Amino acid sequence: MKVLMINASPHEKGCTYTALSEIADTLEKEGIESEIINIGKAMKHPCVACMTCAKTKSGKCAFDDDPVNECIEKIKQADGFIIGEPVYYGGPASQAQMFMDRVFYSAGSSFAFKPAAAIASCRRGGLTPTMDRMNKYFTISQMPIASSQYWNMVHGNSPEEVQQDLEGLQTMRTLGKNMAFLIKSIQLGKKEFGLPEKEEHKFTNFIR
Repeated sequence: MKVLMINASPHEKGCTYTALSEIADTLEKEGIESEIINIGKAMKHPCVACMTCAKTKSGKCAFDDDPVNECIEKIKQADGFIIGEPVYYGGPASQAQMFMDRVFYSAGSSFAFKPAAAIASCRRGGLTPTMDRMNKYFTISQMPIASSQYWNMVHGNSPEEVQQDLEGLQTMRTLGKNMAFLIKSIQLGKKEFGLPEKEEHKFTNFIR
């Protein structure tokens, strides 16, 4: 069992990484492997609505010169998914949104029933709208959201300050335990009951 974690901060070993590492340590204690991939400086393209992925049904983004397609394949193979992002101007960093737009538009339908979570890091404010934005990718893709004892966030302006956020770190550990529980429970449920039957998607456009 494995959880793929994305660090969308441009600071490879910064505050977001510190929070993700706390989750990784907890997952290891629960017998679950994890991998942290840093994409914060590697993203090159936003989604440009070219629709190539929809037309080809390849499950890949048309842009193939940054980490998106590699991460899509890793998410497909993983049992759970977590993205961590810093807060910029009260919302998720642009590279996090670029990544998620392209990953989920290209391949989100193949992630159903994989537990997922978003975590956010900031100096002071903007965490809750950031969490709301990130969670929308999961709820439209039938991915159960792993929750914690508080919203999945840490505060601090440096890794050292994040280490002083004792409640934030505890929240990360609780998230790790809950993610492990969801993964194990879903695996047992699949063996016993299978997955829910999926209906054909009905698209309705509201026009006047």
